[in-house]
Amino acid sequence: MTGFSSRQPASPSAGTGREPASDFSDPWGVRRAENLLTSLEGILAARVVTTPLGEVSEVHVLAQSGLQPKQLVRNIESALLAHLGLKIDHRKISIAQTADVKPLEALESTAVRDRSLQRAMLFENVTVLAGRRPHRVTVQVSLSMDGQVEHAEEEAMDNIKGRVEAAAKAALSSVDRLLGDHSLALEGVRMVEEFDREFVFIVAQGLSGRETVLLTGTAEIRESAERAAVFAVMDATNRWANLRRPS
Repeated sequence: MTGFSSRQPASPSAGTGREPASDFSDPWGVRRAENLLTSLEGILAARVVTTPLGEVSEVHVLAQSGLQPKQLVRNIESALLAHLGLKIDHRKISIAQTADVKPLEALESTAVRDRSLQRAMLFENVTVLAGRRPHRVTVQVSLSMDGQVEHAEEEAMDNIKGRVEAAAKAALSSVDRLLGDHSLALEGVRMVEEFDREFVFIVAQGLSGRETVLLTGTAEIRESAERAAVFAVMDATNRWANLRRPS
């Protein structure tokens, strides 16, 4: 047997039940054969080419490196014969091998990890607590770098402007403590609305030798304005902190 069965799918009224829709869209069983081949160990992708009469003319397979092509061909022949009753001439099977193919999930995970390692500072937490005096709040911020976590807090008036400014100041203090050089100072914080969204925009100064460098950062307000203020500080200082990152 060198081709798929040419028997057309039975009528829905025949037999004891309705035929699956896939039988009508895949009368030669090509997709079933391709799914079978990709289930074999070491095979990443497969394509089966048939003639108009359903005879198999080509089988193309992409496999992982390190596997013997002859063994792969034998596995393919055996699987098709055992599961589908299909006997294929080994000369119709072509094998291509790739050096390294990872699942999409693994690639995404690696990309996220590599991206996070490029950032000097990582966000840990921001908390707003009742202040020690009436109408005051204490904003606590935690940031980390290379596994070291630093906390800082600032007290401010209990209004949106005061809380956002306190969050930015506490975030800059955390960055300073992680770097250990006390070279950052907040110059200003502003909440802006553009493109039907709200953002926190911060301006800070960084001391570099005898000169000061202007650092700016923005972050969209999503969960809270205080959280956005911390991310705006991280946006402004990430490159600065990365250059001063302890070895």
